[in-house]
Amino acid sequence: MKPTTNKCHGNQTTITEFILLGLGTFPQLHILLFLLFLVIYIVTLAGNILIIALVVADQHLHTPMYFFLGNLSCLETSYTSAIMPRMLISLLTGDRTISVHACLTQLYFFGSLAAAECSLLSVMSYDRYLAICKPLHYSALMNGSFCIKLVAGSWIGGFMSVAFLIFVMSQLTFCGPNEIDHFFCDFSPIMKLSCSDTHTVEVTSFIISCIFTLPPFLLTLASYGSIISTILRIPSITGRKKAFSTCSSHLIVVSIFYGTLVIVYLLSDSDALRDLNKVFSIFYGVLTPLVNPLVYSLRNKEDLELPYMAVMESLIQGYDRIEA
Repeated sequence: MKPTTNKCHGNQTTITEFILLGLGTFPQLHILLFLLFLVIYIVTLAGNILIIALVVADQHLHTPMYFFLGNLSCLETSYTSAIMPRMLISLLTGDRTISVHACLTQLYFFGSLAAAECSLLSVMSYDRYLAICKPLHYSALMNGSFCIKLVAGSWIGGFMSVAFLIFVMSQLTFCGPNEIDHFFCDFSPIMKLSCSDTHTVEVTSFIISCIFTLPPFLLTLASYGSIISTILRIPSITGRKKAFSTCSSHLIVVSIFYGTLVIVYLLSDSDALRDLNKVFSIFYGVLTPLVNPLVYSLRNKEDLELPYMAVMESLIQGYDRIEA
């Protein structure tokens, strides 16, 4: 299908539609890929929605940790829904076209939710820091009002951070080619198709990324540095195990999220990894939302039912022994 175009400067035409090349040009594999990603999408939605339902329904889970986990699951559900339905439709029908406005809209929601996840993961790491490093003050510091403010700040900050970038991108002109070598509308592939000066957009993107992703990442590193240091100072092996069990799942999720993020957006331009960009993007945009609920749910029953006070008592006993 040829793109819809309007006359531009000289012999150029303004593109109003892109073609998402997707995961390959082998039609015989499209049905198989459709079924595979449909199952992944359904399992992702079911897992995250189940976590949300359990957190809301079970009074024992009305704690800051599970409040943040419920919001993370809600974010992951929205996150994967920003790209998966369009990809599934493309695999099923063969229609790979997407309007420029729809493409920018998809990028807006995908980028906003990614930024919100960076903030929320840092909030969760800070919660673990307070629970493990400052157990005596945890209940007073991480109260309900403060939790709501942290979560609201993560969501609002994520959506506001990308809004200005999308506004600047909407001023660009696209004159061809119109093929995006990806399965969703990502920033770099779109920039390569613009015939306008993209310097302002790229500088804006860099500044926004530094402001809204670097501080959460550094806060996460600092929190886990303090957490690990505190855990290693606990004399009781049982105390160390209980303390580590409360943050092990989140640490795995953080490692997967930032690991794939770095590969896709910092290393994918290298010659060795350029051809694998879409593969890593699948891990980042499709499999990460699937893995998160599995990582949290695969913890053993004792760790899942471990209340905060039990962890705090173990930590306090450890501190008392040190002081003695």
